[in-house]
Amino acid sequence: MIRVLIVDDHELLRAGLRSMLEPEDGIAVVGEADSAERAVLIARAMQPDLILLDLLLPRKNGYDVIPELADVAPQAKVLVVSSQAAPSSVRRALCAGAAGYLPKRSSDGELVTAIRLVASGAGYVEPDLGAQLVVPNGSPALEPLSDRERDILHLLALGYTNQEIGKKLFISVRTVDTHRVHIMRKLQLETRAELVMFALANGVIGPDAG
Repeated sequence: MIRVLIVDDHELLRAGLRSMLEPEDGIAVVGEADSAERAVLIARAMQPDLILLDLLLPRKNGYDVIPELADVAPQAKVLVVSSQAAPSSVRRALCAGAAGYLPKRSSDGELVTAIRLVASGAGYVEPDLGAQLVVPNGSPALEPLSDRERDILHLLALGYTNQEIGKKLFISVRTVDTHRVHIMRKLQLETRAELVMFALANGVIGPDAG
């Protein structure tokens, strides 16, 4: 039996997911949460096998709660189900520890398939999104950077310190600094201000960012 916790701040969506999953063999919804904080409390109490997680939650977003869920329910797999469908959102969720990612437009059948795969220990990213991860649709100016360097560029441009980036990505400050040096050299930038301007110009941050 796959024991599922649904985390979404919209009651209608939680109810829809529950009613869709309840008839499925081998799947049982054991709890619902409308916030990241409630999700942590219920995950600790219920120890689900799988957590369906929205990213746009009040106060604390889904990205930031994924490591906390891993702490309180280590065996639980996180499957993100989100309206956020940009490659950068998928990368960020997977880097935080999610095992799978589905856009909310996915069919009921695809959701059930993803739940079974992720619960069995496999990863799952909706195929269209997966293709975008392999062939990024971002600016050609970002091509010299690895996925990890793009993550760090994004966080640097948002103003995070090396220490904060290290904590978010579960890497050492020294590793962050090494990546930062490589980023600056590859992009031929000299100052943090230039890095921020580059990030804005190429859609890494700002209104057009994924």
